[in-house]
Amino acid sequence: MAETIPAGSTTDGVIQVGQPTDARVSAPASYDVADFPVPHGREEDWRFTPLERLRGLHDGTAVADGGVRVEVSAPEGVTVETVGRDDARLGKAGKPVDRVAAQAYSSFEKASVVSVPKEMVLTEPVRISVHGEGGTAFGHQLIELGAFAEAVVVIDHTGDATLAANVEYVIGDGAKLTVVSVQDWDDTAVHAGQHTALVGRDASFKSVVVTFGGDLVRLHPRVVYGAPGGEAELYGLYFTDNGQHQEHRLFIDHDTPHCRSNVAYKGALQGKDAHAVWIGDVLIRAEAEGTDTYELNRNLVLTDGARVDSVPNLEIETGEIVGAGHASATGRFEDEQLFYLMARGIPADEARRLVVRGFFAELVQQIGIPELEERLIDKIEAELEASVG
Repeated sequence: MAETIPAGSTTDGVIQVGQPTDARVSAPASYDVADFPVPHGREEDWRFTPLERLRGLHDGTAVADGGVRVEVSAPEGVTVETVGRDDARLGKAGKPVDRVAAQAYSSFEKASVVSVPKEMVLTEPVRISVHGEGGTAFGHQLIELGAFAEAVVVIDHTGDATLAANVEYVIGDGAKLTVVSVQDWDDTAVHAGQHTALVGRDASFKSVVVTFGGDLVRLHPRVVYGAPGGEAELYGLYFTDNGQHQEHRLFIDHDTPHCRSNVAYKGALQGKDAHAVWIGDVLIRAEAEGTDTYELNRNLVLTDGARVDSVPNLEIETGEIVGAGHASATGRFEDEQLFYLMARGIPADEARRLVVRGFFAELVQQIGIPELEERLIDKIEAELEASVG
């Protein structure tokens, strides 16, 4: 089904469209948690986040008690290691940029490292299971591709936990990495994470972030380029239900010439106090001539009582670019579409499901793993069934 929200439309959801800002440039980046003040909710990076629901991840009072189990399954030829904090490979993609990420980096004991050798092309995905068992944990994962390697990695978050974690992607020259990160937590979970990708010369990175569960999920995907010719595609879909807070804060740092980025995130919201936040920051620095970038956010409000904050920011420091733009829209699906389907004998509930399924279809297809795509579609329909029931 075609796109359901025309560009620029708004309805009962709250939409805020931001202006270019240099906040990302001046923001600190450090491995040391002491370099970040405790947030109070008035800071730009924290003004949408209900800090009291972070369970101490932001102020140092959270204590790890081993509440998360990590398991990795990988095809033959891929190296999977559990390493200590002193492994020299860790931190290569970039430093933490907020206090929670720095706390996670300062507090994890063991990290999972997945290494794909140069020129290896995987025909099966690497699967990383992160399952919460009711406690608090700090985690770290590194996925590293050698030159001209190709891989798909699925990171699946389930169960109940309070988790702060950093995930690094280091993509060698000419390599291609697709990552699907699924947040299918229980409704009581809290998850705050920074995902940082370092894209090599002529390399390609595709990220698909899927968020359904959790009481609070706050993710910070970031992309930096190590050499010219890099490409990054960041896709995301989220379904925010009663009382849930789901926040995605993206930053793409174009500091290298002749690189490309494309961002498309879509969300649906239903129920009282459902709150989705999408921040899209793109910075094109003076030295990044030949940049081509675009970012898009669409939100579909299914019931009263839900709120969306959508803030695209684009800062350009050079006029020598291929193209740059952004768009954001929030609205209900159009009554005309429902009428069209119901006039052809489709019941109202089924028509509603078809509209929402069509809204997400383009992004679900980016996953490229049929069984996972089917699971996510089933999850969307289960969420809709729950609201009807």
